[in-house]
Amino acid sequence: MRTLLDFEKPIAELESKLAEMKKLAIDSNVDVSAAASQLEQSIEDLKKETFANLTRWQRVQLSRHPERPYTLDYIQHICDEFIELHGDRTVADDNAMIGGFGKIADQTVMIIGQQKGRNTKERQFRNFGMPNPEGYRKALRLMKMAEKFGKPIVTLIDTPGAFPGLEAEERGQGEAIARNIRDMFMLKVPVICIIIGEGASGGALGIAIGDKVLMLENTWYSVISPESCSSILWRSWDYKEQAAEALKLTANDMLGNGLIDGIIPEPLGGSHLNYEAAANTVKKVILENIAELSALSERERINQRIDKFSKMGVVI
Repeated sequence: MRTLLDFEKPIAELESKLAEMKKLAIDSNVDVSAAASQLEQSIEDLKKETFANLTRWQRVQLSRHPERPYTLDYIQHICDEFIELHGDRTVADDNAMIGGFGKIADQTVMIIGQQKGRNTKERQFRNFGMPNPEGYRKALRLMKMAEKFGKPIVTLIDTPGAFPGLEAEERGQGEAIARNIRDMFMLKVPVICIIIGEGASGGALGIAIGDKVLMLENTWYSVISPESCSSILWRSWDYKEQAAEALKLTANDMLGNGLIDGIIPEPLGGSHLNYEAAANTVKKVILENIAELSALSERERINQRIDKFSKMGVVI
């Protein structure tokens, strides 16, 4: 059964009425095509109105939708082949961070991304998409491998943050993320970073330094989650909606502030309603950006990458 967010319920009610109408037409052999067509148009209009006027908090809710496609779902739909690579060669293999070589059309790329779980067992196995230091070190190892073989890098970002546990801090969480940020600036191959769900804090930034940083339409990208912001400012999670508004964390906000390079549209209603359509759009965007970036020299890409991030936060 499909999971419904509060603002999706009026749409679902109309869709249920449409299904009942069509079933009645079949059972009683009555022509209801005109009424059904009118109801379908009403549903389409309501969808457009609803999703064109979502609040920032509602965008956050959509980004966390339990049926939303995760990194492995995109890999399955956009790659003709994929070989997952494991381990950081130092401590362990972090299951919250996956990566490997994939073939998109005729283009081989290194795909790296955070992976959440669908059920309790998977979420525990994937640590809820929160990488440990070894996850970031694995990611960097794979990026260096891609650089060695001259293959573009694509990162898919979807994390509530890096794992905040004591053991993660003992193994150098901050250092691992900082090293990734530093070394990603100097990668010689094209780097495309796409926020596909949640983009929280350093957990996201550790794999988000690229020539192109893009966001799917219903995602968020911020130094802190609305709940954590609310708990700091108001000492309660009850003000998360106000916090989301203040943080200005949606794709439109990020693009308006010059913090990302573009927004990838989603199927009407969100990516969770049509995996294939969402993945096809992402695939097209990846191939277009690889072609554009491959036309530049290594030095041009690196200089543009550094210049882009150096301008952020500067008021003239």
